[in-house]
Amino acid sequence: MNLNLIKPLAVFDLETTGINVATDRIVEISILKVNPDYSKETLTMRINPEMPIPLETSEIHGIYDIDVTNAPTFAESAAKIVAFIADSDLAGFNSNRFDVPLLIEEFLRAKIAFKMEERKCVDIQNIFHKKEQRTLVAAYQFYCDKDLTNAHSAEADTLATYEVLEAQLEKYKDLSGDIDYLAEYSTMGPKTADFARRIGIDDKGVEIFNFGKNKGKSVEETFRREPGYYSWMMKGDFPGYTKEVITRIKNRIKQ
Repeated sequence: MNLNLIKPLAVFDLETTGINVATDRIVEISILKVNPDYSKETLTMRINPEMPIPLETSEIHGIYDIDVTNAPTFAESAAKIVAFIADSDLAGFNSNRFDVPLLIEEFLRAKIAFKMEERKCVDIQNIFHKKEQRTLVAAYQFYCDKDLTNAHSAEADTLATYEVLEAQLEKYKDLSGDIDYLAEYSTMGPKTADFARRIGIDDKGVEIFNFGKNKGKSVEETFRREPGYYSWMMKGDFPGYTKEVITRIKNRIKQ
């Protein structure tokens, strides 16, 4: 085992109603928690998304409205999920761009505190793309020499993702098993303050806009100069976590 764990690593996968982080909902979550002693615990739950699951989405992951009618809502499940993850770092496949931000949105809607500041995020897909440029099914075949026969089942994808991570550490001797290293290595592109990548961080550590008329400009200075820009963003169709980030920046101006 080349993976070095100081605290638990929660490898997880979501099946959802769609791919819009701001508006879509979780219908299934599966978490494999790997403890520092390498013992493992799993949690898999169906979730009632409180909205219809589009037929084209159900045909991909096999979960239909009838399958989650009597399942708990995320708000009803959130405390159990938080308790299971506890102080774990997070890992997944394409998780930095999708699973982590969508999970954060669900916690925000449920008004459950889920702090990200002390957590590292390892995106196994980004490691794979830096090394081989493929999909999870291909990654599982390439690294583990196995067919992923139940793809798009959250539990199957979660277990496969962890096996791929183990195989990557075995194959690439230049990869450290330290979570800090893997989180940094699996981050693609410039640093950002939010998972939607609307707020970037420049080489001086200053938060800047990554979009619109103020692209490249300091968020704090923009809010000083144009107070209405903050209000416009808060009313706009931005993810809740992005709004949380810009609110923290806005509050600094008052101090």
